[in-house]
Order: sequence, then structure tokens, then C-alpha cells
Amino acid sequence: MNKYQNISNDGFKLNYCVKGTGKPILVIGSSVYYPHLFSEHLYDTFQFIFLDHRGFVRPPRTLEPKDYILDKILDDIEIARQALGLTNFIILGHSGHAFMALEYAKKYPDHVQKVVLLNSAPTNSEERQRQSVAFFNETASPERKKQFEKDIALLESDIMKDPERRFVHMCIRMGAQSLYDYTFDAAYMWEDVYTNMPIIDHLWGEAFGELNLIQSLAGFNKPIFIGLGRYDYLVAPVSLWGSVDDTYESVKKVIFEYSGHNPMFEEPQSFDKELIKWIGESK
Repeated sequence: MNKYQNISNDGFKLNYCVKGTGKPILVIGSSVYYPHLFSEHLYDTFQFIFLDHRGFVRPPRTLEPKDYILDKILDDIEIARQALGLTNFIILGHSGHAFMALEYAKKYPDHVQKVVLLNSAPTNSEERQRQSVAFFNETASPERKKQFEKDIALLESDIMKDPERRFVHMCIRMGAQSLYDYTFDAAYMWEDVYTNMPIIDHLWGEAFGELNLIQSLAGFNKPIFIGLGRYDYLVAPVSLWGSVDDTYESVKKVIFEYSGHNPMFEEPQSFDKELIKWIGESK
């Protein structure tokens, strides 16, 4: 059982939990969901701090559009960093949270030593989403497609029964696009995860579609680890990152060949080895 504390900013109570000891790695996202994904082996080497953002906490008031903007979330992270006394730390963002991690490091670079970006496409634009759907339809195995069709058919009824957890239901029912083992049921990971849908809708539907991580790398010289899953159809194909090659001296890109959207969970030994090696070697 994880022990939770919270940091308040602008009325939002952002929960966090700490696992392990060593060099601090701040993981942005849900403090309930993300501890499921990383191996105990990593907690022997690093101190992981799992921090909520506004999209995963109950609103303190009726929200206005100004409460949703990405800059507010970046400021929340900075308030949390100050409260936690973090200096010379690594910030990690997975999936949509990769946009948050890199934008935070650009806005508040002083105490960020390195950045880890996992399983994100360079942008969440509608055009890129269409590309990912097309790639799945053209390259996924018949068995994977059949499992996806079976699962996604249940999404509408899930949402009708529990509309406030629409994001969670979608993540669960899209398992055949997000997991190497497309028969694996990841529903347990999402238990007790609260989702603030107006904020999530804005971030994933608008803010992340206006950003491009490859463009954001320009002029950013801190070490960056980019981890991708070969079978991560949610943000496929990995060739979207093809322009990030050896000419990006500060970037380490690793493709995990037997993973979908969560290589830290699906290939823990390979993931741990690559991450530990990179943290030790990159300056």
C-alpha cells in the first residue's frame, strides 16, 4: 500500500507518493496509476516520486478554461518541486505526460538534470492520430484486430454506465492497441484513479495537438531519453521519431521490440538496464 501526501496549489490538492531511495525521478501523471508500471528493481537505485496533476484530482471549485491551460500545470509541478526540495532531478513523462515533462523542463530548467520521454508520438494532432489508426489497420495481426474489435465494442456501454471515467474506460478497452500481449487485462491498474475529464479533454484534445516534441527539442541541450514500444499502436509508428537520429547528440532513443505502450512494465529487465545505463553515462 502506497502512502500518500499532498501539495496544494491554487486550491488543487495534488497527491504524491515516494518509492525507493537514491537519485530522484519525478514522474508526472497519476500517483495511483503509475506506481504499477515500474519494477521494484528500479526503486533500489532511484527515488521515484509519483505526482498527480490537475487532471487526476477532484476540482476545488467550478472550473473555468483558465484552470485547464498547460502553463497552470507546469506551475503546479514547479510548486511541488519547491515543496519537495528537489534539485538536480530527472523528470519523467509517459504518453501525454511526455509533453508536460519536456515543456516543464524548458520553462523551469534550473533544477532539471535530465528528461525521460516514454511512449509518446511527437504530436497528438488529429492528422497524427489518423496515421496511427491507419498503421494499426495496415500492420496489426488478424488476432490482434479481432481482440480490439471485441473490446472496443464494450466501450460505449462502459461510458454510459460511468461517464466520469470515460478516459479510464477508453484506456482499458484499447488494450489491444496498447499492449504487446493484447490479451492482458490491465483494468486493475486503473482502480481508484480519479479523472477530471474537462482538464484531460483539453490537454489531450487541444494542448498536446498544438505541440510537437521534435520541434521542442530544438535548442534544448539537456540529456533526453526517448523510450518507444514497437507494438505501441496508440502512438504508432515509431518511424514518426525517425528524424531524431545520431545528429541529436543529447538524445538517446531506444525502441523496445517486445513492448506496447508500457515497456517499463512489459519488458522490465530491458527497460531497467537501458534506463540505468543512460542515467549513469549521460552528462
